[in-house]
Amino acid sequence: MSSSDEKSYAFNADIAQLMSLIINTFYSNKDIFLRELISNASDALDKVRFLSLSDSTALETESALRIQIIPDKVNNTITIADTGIGMTEDELINNLGTIAKSGTKGFIEAINAGADLSMIGQFGVGFYSAYLVADKVVVHSKNNADEQFCWISEAGNSFTVAKDVEYKKITRGTEIVLHLKSDQLDFLEEKTIKDLVKKHSEFIGFPISLYTTKEETKEVSDDEEADEEDKEDDGPKVEEVEDEENKTEKKTKKVTETKNEWELLNKTKPLWTRDPKEVKDEEYAAFYKGLSNDWEEHMAVKHFAVEGQLAFRSIIYVPKRAPFDLFEPKKKMNNVKLYVRRVFIMDDCKELIPDYLSFVKGVVDSEDLPLNISREALQTNKILRVIKKNLTKKALEMFADIAKNKEDYAKFYEAFAKNLKLGIHEDTTNRAKLSEFLRYYSSKSTELTSLKEYVSRMQKDQKVIYYITGESKEAVEESPFLEALKKRNLEVLFMTDPIDEYAVQQLKEYDSKKLVCATKEGLDLAQTEDEKKAEEEQKTLFEGLLAKIKEILGDKVEKVQLSNRIVSSPCVLVTGEFGWTANMERIMKAQALRDNSMTSFMVSKKTFELNPTHIIISKLREKFAENENDPTVKDLVWLLFDTSMLTSGFSLEQPTVFASRIHKLIKLGLSIYGDDAEDDDALDDDDDDDVPELEEDEAAVMEQVD
Repeated sequence: MSSSDEKSYAFNADIAQLMSLIINTFYSNKDIFLRELISNASDALDKVRFLSLSDSTALETESALRIQIIPDKVNNTITIADTGIGMTEDELINNLGTIAKSGTKGFIEAINAGADLSMIGQFGVGFYSAYLVADKVVVHSKNNADEQFCWISEAGNSFTVAKDVEYKKITRGTEIVLHLKSDQLDFLEEKTIKDLVKKHSEFIGFPISLYTTKEETKEVSDDEEADEEDKEDDGPKVEEVEDEENKTEKKTKKVTETKNEWELLNKTKPLWTRDPKEVKDEEYAAFYKGLSNDWEEHMAVKHFAVEGQLAFRSIIYVPKRAPFDLFEPKKKMNNVKLYVRRVFIMDDCKELIPDYLSFVKGVVDSEDLPLNISREALQTNKILRVIKKNLTKKALEMFADIAKNKEDYAKFYEAFAKNLKLGIHEDTTNRAKLSEFLRYYSSKSTELTSLKEYVSRMQKDQKVIYYITGESKEAVEESPFLEALKKRNLEVLFMTDPIDEYAVQQLKEYDSKKLVCATKEGLDLAQTEDEKKAEEEQKTLFEGLLAKIKEILGDKVEKVQLSNRIVSSPCVLVTGEFGWTANMERIMKAQALRDNSMTSFMVSKKTFELNPTHIIISKLREKFAENENDPTVKDLVWLLFDTSMLTSGFSLEQPTVFASRIHKLIKLGLSIYGDDAEDDDALDDDDDDDVPELEEDEAAVMEQVD
């Protein structure tokens, strides 16, 4: 550079403030500088390519469109060079220093409001991120219509611009030389540069090459080494050569050679920019493995583009199996990478896809989002909300495609059923669509069945869908709650996943058919006139016993009534229509961090329902009719209540009391009539009076009850 041509300029006030902020920052993620400079280089290449559409001479000086990175460990510099449109002298002055862009002030305000530096490119000032790692930046640039100029600033309040006479001649484009700070020399390492390009700029549309240094060790003979420069051969001798005539061995030695060569870094082309009809299955598989680091291939893929007012392209995948940390609270909430015009932005954007679809992997490349949009701006960005809506829609379409193959869908459902049910709970908009993917065992199906299949098997006069929740399929299929439903040949769905309890609270109906729980109040079973008449007669007959049982059980139950939902069982405990089921109560009690203060609000009031046709209940009524104050009635009622707690899916509050009652029954069965004081002390029947000792005739009744 000729010092006579050098002109000094002061930075605009806003840019000076920005430079000061960047230079003095303790921001840890300083590697964004390379992303910003490569993005700027890509923009410059786009501009000259666009110009060439109207000006055929635009590419005459340099036809190759490329980006090059040259690390120099001797001088501690890293150079980012492009063959883009380049800058004139005025453009260097205006773009890099004296005319403050509107984004400069906006960026400073955003930083002061708590945003981080990674959003710097959004405001068009990404160039200054170079000062995160460099204390001096030199820009050499050549435009087709102007001479080559050099811009220099050591991050003070000024910069200089002059004709570039000492630097190598540039045909067209810009070369930015960063003189790295002493604590940022790691960015000279080839591995670091490769990792950064792979992370942020792998899918830039222009080739990015790194100037690498490689050392090769080879064996050469002493003679070969002596005249190696004077003769050509096919390569170094790697074996000892024996002179057949003299039977002597030629000596060899190892020589290390240093070679410099260009290595292409962005070999993987952005698959999503291609027409889906032209992409082969193996290409999708290779892209998926590179994207997800999965050793297996994907189960399904959806490749699509959205155009119009909003434009973006995407490829999303469903893996073959669920990751081990699928519902780990601290794990990354989604696996869809966000790109803006082929530049990687982030891979943990929570606003990009719903939480319940966190297992879906893929990429989204938006043409409309600003580069390096901040996390704060993402939360309120309308474009992102539209992308999220479209991604969710396409994911559900992909699930529907999987469902066409019964075997594939069985594997998918086994892996991701919880996610679908979580979606039922969370996603109001797509709840109806998600309900199509649910599968359950039922009282009429040994295989998983859909709600649609259930409806197709419904009886003509059936208006609701019956279901029962429980701990396991084995536990619910023999439940006393199903007895009357089975008798009427009504199908019942078995919901045995804990998350079913949450999902069914939101999925109140399917295909205009209300979902009704078999264990709750409000089970409306169509009765004939004869059945209704018999029920009224039984109510009158059992009125006194029902009142006595309510008196004995006290606040353990809200009411006692006769039941038409059980056939072979003597009694059940039914929960309120709007409270927890027995299964939900069990689930909530198992929560390690549950709030006990809320339990009292959600635990359902229980209704003790008796089967008037069962022999035990009939005999109990007869015994009560003979003597309303018979003390054995009390003990029998508590025993029936405890057993119904177990058969209805509840847990006993005092198992030892129940055990004591069973032990007393066993003693009677074995004709052991001793002092029962110990048993009586253990009984907790909410009464101060001890249960009296049973006589032999009472024991006979107990045997009959048993």
